[in-house]
Amino acid sequence: MKRYLKQMSVRRDLLLYLVTSGLRAQHRNSFLGYFWWLLDPLLGVVIYYFVVAIVFRRGGGDYVLSLVIGMIVWRFLQSAVVGGTKSIVSQAGIISQVYLPKAIFPVGGVLTQLINFGFGLVVVALFLVAHRHLPGWSVLWLPVIILIQLVMVTAITLVVAYVGAFVRDMDNLINHLMRIWFYGSPIIWSENIVSERWRWVLTANPMTYILSGYKNALLYDMAPNIPALCVIGLAYLVVVLAMLWVYSEHEHRIIKVL
Repeated sequence: MKRYLKQMSVRRDLLLYLVTSGLRAQHRNSFLGYFWWLLDPLLGVVIYYFVVAIVFRRGGGDYVLSLVIGMIVWRFLQSAVVGGTKSIVSQAGIISQVYLPKAIFPVGGVLTQLINFGFGLVVVALFLVAHRHLPGWSVLWLPVIILIQLVMVTAITLVVAYVGAFVRDMDNLINHLMRIWFYGSPIIWSENIVSERWRWVLTANPMTYILSGYKNALLYDMAPNIPALCVIGLAYLVVVLAMLWVYSEHEHRIIKVL
């Protein structure tokens, strides 16, 4: 695996190309172009706010800010994972002609969505300013939370990209699983509405702690749950390393099925 990591490091030029081309391709033929990086998450927030806060009259005073943070954070995870299912298959033409470390393609997709996530944080900042809410010193925890989420997203994307090379309808399954995960996470609803009987769902969901970490840092000037985040980060780091080993040992199988 050490040699495999060295090969990925050597091809960092390809990684940079995948990131830049991925960013350009997202809104290449759209009328508003790169403005969609800001408009897309904003529209998602408006839709869910209308349904939950206006139609069903749910949510408290800070619901808007909580919803914005939750939607932006979730969008990073969903975009990377859903896009990752086809990240290897979509590059079959290149892979069949030149040897390249296959893990570089899902990793490139994750980094592309990380940059998009940065634009999403601009939307969060605009909402915070509009509501005259300035974060306290706890905002310094933000890079730590982002890093842990990045490790988690990379781990899941490496898994779905590898499986997606063999199971071509993996993207359909992932779409449904991500939808279940979305509604099972405290994004459009508050943790307080969950009864004790179903608290285990929140406890077992890593997004509960990640979302709580972002909200604590940006809204409530509180430190995140560091022990829980460390466990999540270490667990998914093990998955990343395990998947890199799988890629290094079984890449020849990917070539055969493409």
